[in-house]
Amino acid sequence: MTRSLQAVAYSRPSVLESAADGQRLGLETSRGATPSGVEDHPRFFAGFLTSPQVASAGLLAVADVAAARYYQRQLRASLDPVVTGNGDRLRFESFSGCCGVYARLDVLESGLDGGEVGHGTTNVDVNNPLREALSKIGADDPLHLRVGPEELAVTTLDGPVVEKKVPLPDRWLRGFADAQVIAAGFDLRAELPAAEAVRFLRALPRGGARGASIGARWVVSSGSGLRPTTRAVPGAVCLPGPERLVALQRVLRHATALRVYGPSVTGGAAATASAWEVVLPGMRLTLTLSPDASRGFSGEGGVLDALAADEAAEDAELIAVLLAWEPRVDVADLAAASGLTPERVRAALVRLGTSGRVGYDTAEAAYFHRELPYDAERVERHNPRLRSAQALVAAGAVALDGAVGTVTAEDGHVHRVRDAAGVLSCSCLWWAKYRGGRGPCKHALAVRMVRRGIAAAERDMARVDGGAR
Repeated sequence: MTRSLQAVAYSRPSVLESAADGQRLGLETSRGATPSGVEDHPRFFAGFLTSPQVASAGLLAVADVAAARYYQRQLRASLDPVVTGNGDRLRFESFSGCCGVYARLDVLESGLDGGEVGHGTTNVDVNNPLREALSKIGADDPLHLRVGPEELAVTTLDGPVVEKKVPLPDRWLRGFADAQVIAAGFDLRAELPAAEAVRFLRALPRGGARGASIGARWVVSSGSGLRPTTRAVPGAVCLPGPERLVALQRVLRHATALRVYGPSVTGGAAATASAWEVVLPGMRLTLTLSPDASRGFSGEGGVLDALAADEAAEDAELIAVLLAWEPRVDVADLAAASGLTPERVRAALVRLGTSGRVGYDTAEAAYFHRELPYDAERVERHNPRLRSAQALVAAGAVALDGAVGTVTAEDGHVHRVRDAAGVLSCSCLWWAKYRGGRGPCKHALAVRMVRRGIAAAERDMARVDGGAR
């Protein structure tokens, strides 16, 4: 696996301290993006939490996922969660070390009191002593939250610096990109009241002693609860590796409801990703599971079409200027402001997602703006199918004949790519194995790239002819 080292520097460790007016939780920030540019230690919030014990449990759940591996558990995982200030809420996000579980705690406006929420994104230090302290917070303890340095310390950060060398695999960023593409195809499939939610989640297995995955299950809404089903039926939701929902145990006693999201499925469908949202007082905790414990989101290929489109790259530059740290990105508003069609706006958002600049909130069925310290070119460099497709196009290996394209691979084998109502299939082994479930193969991607190039050339020619007349 390709890895890089990013130096995450904090002015001091995050800490929970006792004070005359209650307890004070100081979450220290690293270098991050803000509306005024990159800052070493941005400050996003200083005020009280309306439900301190709930918020502490939710933050610990996000930290649990960041420190966990649900596949090949013997390998160590440690990633600092990401925090984003969206003006009316704070979002804490993390990925598991195996990249198969995405966690997000949204602390909403009603969960915050007495302070304005800033705008920006950075890493936040959640160390082991802090985790232990957070687990001991009582229900009646007032809790003041500070995300970022002390106000006085904002301009006087000359003291000792705590520096952590955090291994951030490239698949972590690719996971953020693929997870938001997949989640955008989800709909609400079931909503359980608190008692049913607790009963269902507490009955789930937690995995064997060696961490072996239990595999995918299917559930379907039944009355006020969920019942198991042996196969994918209309309305069913896949529960792949149910032991991976263990982090939700942190917040169960505070739950007011459980919402379950997934794509539309038909009988006999293969395992799919799904999202499990626990509704809490003033906040939401969501875990999104990849289709299998051994499959990280980083390999799903949902962003390949957008990465391969030159038009989306240009559109993304325009849309990026209009995002403005909005907690809800409205596609129709962006289309009106940019002059692009909604379809092109969505493609641009997918493209921006490859560099961590947008996420997707299933509860609100909307994108949101964040900024991660990566660039889209880095994703392209580390996506082998995209690189292979570009090489096939550059070598002139693609020939089109109506709805059929032929691609001569590097080894001389000829693969046939067919178009059925816009869905490309291929005669290669990749398609036979995944049937499009992990994005297009390199041959179908190459055919799509050539088609787009021809279409763009025809549009340019039409404009030239129109201008001449």
